[in-house]
Amino acid sequence: MDITSLLVFLAIGAVAGWLAGVLMKGGGFGLLGNIIVGIIGAVVGGAVFGMLGISAGGLVGSIVMATAGAAILLFIVGLFKKS
Repeated sequence: MDITSLLVFLAIGAVAGWLAGVLMKGGGFGLLGNIIVGIIGAVVGGAVFGMLGISAGGLVGSIVMATAGAAILLFIVGLFKKS
């Protein structure tokens, strides 16, 4: 992975984490927190989309998949925070 790919990966993570925070009414966790939530969300989203047989290609598809995964992650974290 070259530096450009890494920067794109981090940017997608940041955008996905921020979008998921907005969608889940959390407002986000700051830049570093959003990147971490977005990256973990990309893994979760990839697994969920893979199980459903959905392929997300391109930049927009990657952001949608990572955002969906991050929203799922934030929902699960919210369940544990309420208990």
